[in-house]
Amino acid sequence: MTESVPLRASPGAGPVSCQVRWQRSTRARRVSLRIDPRAGEVVITLPPRAGRKQGMALLTTHAAWVTERLGALAPAVPFVEGSSVPLGGVPHPIRHDPAARAGVFLQDGQIVVSGEAAFLPRRVADFLRAEARRRIAILAAHHAAALEVKPAAIRLKDTRSRWGSCAPDGTLAFSWRLVMAPDWVLDYVVAHEVAHLRELNHSARFWAHVTARTPHRQAAQDWLRRFGPTLLRVG
Repeated sequence: MTESVPLRASPGAGPVSCQVRWQRSTRARRVSLRIDPRAGEVVITLPPRAGRKQGMALLTTHAAWVTERLGALAPAVPFVEGSSVPLGGVPHPIRHDPAARAGVFLQDGQIVVSGEAAFLPRRVADFLRAEARRRIAILAAHHAAALEVKPAAIRLKDTRSRWGSCAPDGTLAFSWRLVMAPDWVLDYVVAHEVAHLRELNHSARFWAHVTARTPHRQAAQDWLRRFGPTLLRVG
């Protein structure tokens, strides 16, 4: 359940409305609170025996932190005509052209979407996922050949905290949102996960492989820490 809840960051401040999503978990041992940057909501998780009153008490106690974090979120960027969506770190305005040839395509630095306006958000999302899959596959093949490894499979996800992962069976998973990051950031994440096919750990040997493949490792890590959350606000 999601509801709007007024919060006061300080005793003298006026109320600020925020969206709160309540969820119950049989695995939770205590009431917890977090910010969902993608939805722009506060998420309160209740264990089986906890009630809404306990959740509200936690929310009130951390009101200043919650309002600060929500205020720091980047503006949401919906998939609608006129929105500017980054692709490879470069802003691309969305243009709706009902009479254009079928599908979604790039033209003059724009993402052109044909067909009915009602289908535009889904078509843009599908286009970005397909583009992410194409670019990641090329990079993964390149780094895998250099490291003499081969992924078992490559999957796309929409994670909120991890940009990539490598499973013990050799399956690599990536957030499709990385296609919006600069090319060299995407290259680093792909090289990082491919290197795990050689070293499924974060040992010195692993980092040596990563550094050899991506000399821009530190810059990419810094970019993700600083700007990564903005990618969650798109779509």
